[in-house]
Amino acid sequence: MEKYDLCVIGGGAAGYAAAMRAIDFEKRVLLVEKEKLGGAGIYNGALSSKTLWELSTRYRKVQEDLGKNGERKLDVSFEDVKALMEEAVFDRKFQLTCHLRIIHAETNLITYEKGLASFVSDKEIKITKEDGKEEIVYAEHTIIASGSHPRKLPNTEVDEKIIMTSDGIHHMDEFPKSLVIVGAGVIGCEYATIFANYGKTKVYLIDRAKRILPFEDEDISELISKNMEKEGVVIHRSASLKRLEVKNGMVEYEIECADGTVEIIEVEKALLSIGRVPNIKALNIENAGVKMSKRGVHIGDVDTQTSVPHIFAVGDISGRIPLVNVGEREARHAVVKMFADFPVKPINYDNVSTIMFLNPVVASVGANEKNLREENIPYRMAKVDYSTIARAISMGKPEGFFKLIVSDDDEMKVLGMRAAGAHASSAIQSIALLMYMNKGIDELAHMIHPHPSIVEGVQEAARMLLGKSVYKSAVFKDKLKCYRYRDGVETPLNIIDEEKLIKFEDVAKHFHEGQED
Repeated sequence: MEKYDLCVIGGGAAGYAAAMRAIDFEKRVLLVEKEKLGGAGIYNGALSSKTLWELSTRYRKVQEDLGKNGERKLDVSFEDVKALMEEAVFDRKFQLTCHLRIIHAETNLITYEKGLASFVSDKEIKITKEDGKEEIVYAEHTIIASGSHPRKLPNTEVDEKIIMTSDGIHHMDEFPKSLVIVGAGVIGCEYATIFANYGKTKVYLIDRAKRILPFEDEDISELISKNMEKEGVVIHRSASLKRLEVKNGMVEYEIECADGTVEIIEVEKALLSIGRVPNIKALNIENAGVKMSKRGVHIGDVDTQTSVPHIFAVGDISGRIPLVNVGEREARHAVVKMFADFPVKPINYDNVSTIMFLNPVVASVGANEKNLREENIPYRMAKVDYSTIARAISMGKPEGFFKLIVSDDDEMKVLGMRAAGAHASSAIQSIALLMYMNKGIDELAHMIHPHPSIVEGVQEAARMLLGKSVYKSAVFKDKLKCYRYRDGVETPLNIIDEEKLIKFEDVAKHFHEGQED
């Protein structure tokens, strides 16, 4: 029986990160993956879908520019798009595979096995290979990083050709003429954006809530839904799906609206985007004595560690935050907890940065106003519209905003930020760092930022909260907001009395009439 210091079950982003971190400690590692090295994050997740989004966004921009000049519009096939996506997937797969082989050759510390891993006992793991052969290995420690798969609707047959999940949506041969997406969370809205951008598919989005992205603030939801509908997306709000089935090669779905009316619509394809389910069943985890929870493998007070001290669970399997960056962080953390000879701080989940690839991009970290109001936590907020930022103006992308939220006290520690617009994903990390360091916004306000840059908008938000801004929110009431929220009441933090102001519209009118003096 082969013996290893660590067995990693799952070769996705989290599992791969765990294996490589264990190499740093010169441990003998077995990495087991049942399908494809890199996991869903490459083939049916972040890399593939974001490649589609990038291509669709560029395509929409070119179409808009050509349309302005009255020229013939560009055409593209799904085969063309899919070829570029597959090229990106191949590049990433090639990197991981070559890297793994070189590490194995140079160190002889890591062994890669393709097969299905399951527990025989807490330290014995059976590997069932593609040819049916079985092998049992011994591991002092195990990291479960087996990932997740798309959730399906009960009583609905998913063939991944007509009714699909994210596992099948990339394998179509052509753009569907019409598509219904069940679920208006992040993934559902991203795919709605992608197909709407190409302008070849009539997209329908079924949302059980009153608005899409219901976990976010209303201004985020309104901006995204407005742009979706502008691109022709039909959003069924407060809609209950009663039936979804294939009839004569088409999809027929029936929804009940909030007012009780019923609609029956026929489309070419359907995409289920209703969450994911941890890959637990095949693990025979009960043989290891690991406790389970409703969301996945039970993680107690010690992050990533299960009820069996030498078995850890990371990524989607733990039921925490199903994001690639979180899974990788958990995996590396678990390895350090196993093998380091120094105390290891718990993972801080409060400053996890996320990106939603929509129109426009939305990046977030920490709390939003919705969270804080539900918990009746006082705060201060500054919101800066992109149309007041020089870089956004120069790019011709004035749509979007920064929203900076801080504690309602003299320290003004950062509680969270939302950024919607161009370069939003690049702007969020400075705020995440301030949160991680438990800092206020003084440093942010006093730094000299590059000019022109989008992040100057973040600095201006900090200055507004400190009463030092260049633009005063009382003047640009439709572009800038700054207020305190406490006990259900918003109080403007303006240093200028709005009622005594000359209206900006009047000044602008005189300016355009040549009376700028």
